Amino acid sequence: MFDKFRNNFPLTDEKWNEYIGCFNRIEVPAKTTLLEEGEISKKLFVIEKGCIRVWFNHNGKDLTSQFFFENQSVSSIESFIKKFPSPVFIETIEPSILWWIHKEDVDTILEEVKEIPELRDRLIDMLFQRTFDYMKHFFSFIKDTPAQRYQSLIEEKPQIVQRVPQHYIASYLGVTTVHLSRIKSKLLQK
Repeated sequence: MFDKFRNNFPLTDEKWNEYIGCFNRIEVPAKTTLLEEGEISKKLFVIEKGCIRVWFNHNGKDLTSQFFFENQSVSSIESFIKKFPSPVFIETIEPSILWWIHKEDVDTILEEVKEIPELRDRLIDMLFQRTFDYMKHFFSFIKDTPAQRYQSLIEEKPQIVQRVPQHYIASYLGVTTVHLSRIKSKLLQK
């Protein structure tokens, strides 16, 4: 999996192999909890195959905040970086092949690569992209109707609509599955 990324990083083969050696491959079934709310996140996952969701419990209600697919990384960033209890659960939706790296190894790698401007900039861009995704999702709850949120999801992230069960999509949009069915029916009528 890492071969397709190799040419994007200005590292010697020796350093590249050293960093890749820090990753561990696992295969897990659907509905595997990778991190529980309240745990300290000590692993960063890269998805080779599969789909993962990040969710939290709000007064007994399951609310999905993000979905991740192939070639994306996921962890409870807040917990991973600051070492405080995770506010979210991380769970596979599909059977998945994942590569994980321990926080100590990430810290070592970051310390070494921060002097390489191109790598540092890519890492910063990756973190900011996740923040932008959070912000966009948050603002959509303020300014858009559930139907508009669903329409945006279809246009901007069709893989979610194609691969994620309806009850998780409803949770992500902040509606019930019944309401989501009504939204879909109205869209089909147009």
